[in-house]
Amino acid sequence: RQAIGGGPVVLFGHSMGCQVALEGYRLRPDNVRGLVLICGSSGRITHTFKGTDVMAQLLPRVIHTVDKHMHIARGLWGHLPPEVALRIAMITGEVDKAAIVPEDLLPYMKHMVDIDLPMFLRMLRSAGEHSARDLLPQIKVPVLVLAGERDSFTPTRYAEEMAALIPKAELKVLSGTHVIPIERKDQVAELIERFVAGLPAA
Repeated sequence: RQAIGGGPVVLFGHSMGCQVALEGYRLRPDNVRGLVLICGSSGRITHTFKGTDVMAQLLPRVIHTVDKHMHIARGLWGHLPPEVALRIAMITGEVDKAAIVPEDLLPYMKHMVDIDLPMFLRMLRSAGEHSARDLLPQIKVPVLVLAGERDSFTPTRYAEEMAALIPKAELKVLSGTHVIPIERKDQVAELIERFVAGLPAA
């Protein structure tokens, strides 16, 4: 931010990034003109993943197992071909295979298998313990909340709750899953362009 100039800025967050964007607003509200929150919630994601708290219950055990067998876990995770991870996501219906160009999602899959697994699990645990829900009623800038109606990772109701608590929020629910920026790229781009164009002058 400092290298490319100050602000004010529009902060974007997708999935766990929604928590990051909200905390960015908390830190410097006067330097933020708007927020775009996509397929996420205000926090405690391990308690909301797929609409249950199963992940929060399982995560300590997973972390313990990975720590105990660090080299094996890192080896298995790091050698999972991104193409296989993408195929699994399409087979299980976590992404709409009829609506995506697989090559568009492949960089994300490559990024996932490149992440250090123990570090990622600890990040996930921290994100699951964090919440920015208290901040939502205090947000004074316009906010665009986008959700996928078939998002099983972060069910739509969490986007609806966020939008209901933010005074100047606009909620749009699109046909799609957790990756609507890829599945509905033209529609998402149009909504964002319209939102940004309608923001008050700096």
